[in-house]
Amino acid sequence: MQRNFDEMQLGTIELFCQAAELGSFTAAANQSGVTPAAVSRSIARLEERLGVRLFVRTTRQIRLTDGGQRYYEQCREALDRLLEAEREVTGAQKAPAGPLRISVPTPYGHYRLLPMLPEFRALYPEVTVQVHISNRNIDFAEESYDMVVRGRDPADSSLIARKLEDAELVLVASPAYLKRAGRPKSLDELHQHECIQFDLPSSGRKIPWQFKVDGKQIDVMTTGGYTCAEDVLGIVTLARAGAGLVQTYRYIVERDLADGSLVELLPEFGGTSRPFILLYPHARHLSLRVRAFVDFMTARLGQR
Repeated sequence: MQRNFDEMQLGTIELFCQAAELGSFTAAANQSGVTPAAVSRSIARLEERLGVRLFVRTTRQIRLTDGGQRYYEQCREALDRLLEAEREVTGAQKAPAGPLRISVPTPYGHYRLLPMLPEFRALYPEVTVQVHISNRNIDFAEESYDMVVRGRDPADSSLIARKLEDAELVLVASPAYLKRAGRPKSLDELHQHECIQFDLPSSGRKIPWQFKVDGKQIDVMTTGGYTCAEDVLGIVTLARAGAGLVQTYRYIVERDLADGSLVELLPEFGGTSRPFILLYPHARHLSLRVRAFVDFMTARLGQR
């Protein structure tokens, strides 16, 4: 096997990552026990070898270029994997440790994942967690995430899919809106109401509302003067403000329903749900921290 890196090049990559994380050549030098000039020369050699500028330098600070940021993310993951491999081989890593990167949709992040993280880190304090909260689909290979939560099965067969839950949908409105516009008594009456819309990030199309009629699920297209995109929590905020009707996940509005700030509508047509799925690479690539988090999530959500 041809060698692509020597010891000096690996050391330079470590210095590069330290400088990127600390935002300073001097701080990286102090942490590594070398001079700032040595760090600067090492980074300059690395940039020359790559043919890419990694840092923007000023008299007061350094910051990564776009190319430098991408290179840092890949290098950081590679160094973490090397360290983890050594720990596993030597038996030094008996508990999960290191960074864990997760991508999660907005509502699931705020109402499910984030509230669970303090408990997870209390169990595994050596694991650090970075959460990407967005409805944008991410690329595992390009963006170096350990796992993602999504609302559908993956097209990529190299990923393992574990269903976390079927999240129930519910139709709601505020008492103020219902006092002004009245309460719908059937699905046909929805067209007479202000129905708050959400555009799917992947397609820009509006999400149909889902109901059960005679045990069968049906899709109902609605209309209204309000549309939100990207952040699905926006439609719930509008409903709380009295803008109109909205269909959303029950877990988002369960407190509102309990305190009366929102009212459930047409429950006789309820009972529909959408799945939330945890996706991660094949088991042979899993680190201890990923295994621990998968077990933690599935156990906690299974209790629900």
